[in-house]
Amino acid sequence: MKTKTIITLVTFLVSLVLATSINGQSTSGFENGHEWVDLGLSVKWATCNVGASSPSEYGNYYAWGETSPKSEYSWENYKFRVSGDSSDNVTFSKYNTERGRGSVDNKTRLDLSDDAARVNWGDRWRMPTEAEFDELWSNCTCTWTRKGGKKGYKVTSKKNGNSIFLPAAGDRLGTSVYLAGSTGRYWSSSLLTDYPDSAWYLYFASSDFRTYIDERCDGRSVRPVTE
Repeated sequence: MKTKTIITLVTFLVSLVLATSINGQSTSGFENGHEWVDLGLSVKWATCNVGASSPSEYGNYYAWGETSPKSEYSWENYKFRVSGDSSDNVTFSKYNTERGRGSVDNKTRLDLSDDAARVNWGDRWRMPTEAEFDELWSNCTCTWTRKGGKKGYKVTSKKNGNSIFLPAAGDRLGTSVYLAGSTGRYWSSSLLTDYPDSAWYLYFASSDFRTYIDERCDGRSVRPVTE
């Protein structure tokens, strides 16, 4: 009887492991206390935004290249601003490809020290690149739905059927949150090369899902990825 009990327990544990794997590879797991899901793509995607404790929570908002949330989002208090108060005249101390916009360093991707995912979650977490956002929407089916009472997209892999939920957290401009519940705006780590006042982000609404560009000083969501 004792032997049969042990065999039954082992069988249960094996089935549990197999239930979370495909072809011997885990389809979900944790890194430094934060959960990821394998969508069969080049990176694994976190199940929550930075600052959130569940997939449906909005989490924090960050200006591009800043690693802490704040009460107001504007050019005047942007971390890498040297001077100027609009996208037409602002100059930068870092991430600049254009003469007349400050010191040119030709950096077009965030250093990990300026990456909100890496700084807040540690380990190998980081913000996705523009190309990784493009890979996401090119290889997944996106369904506008609700989760935990919040509207957003269920993003389901065409490769293995796994999914994540991206809440429509809107964004922060000045001291206000705009269009929460109807749009989502998630920063990538990629600068717009020709116009360094802007960076790439994932934009979505109930009938739209694509990458776009906007001003670096705006407060937006961050959804980490890991290798």
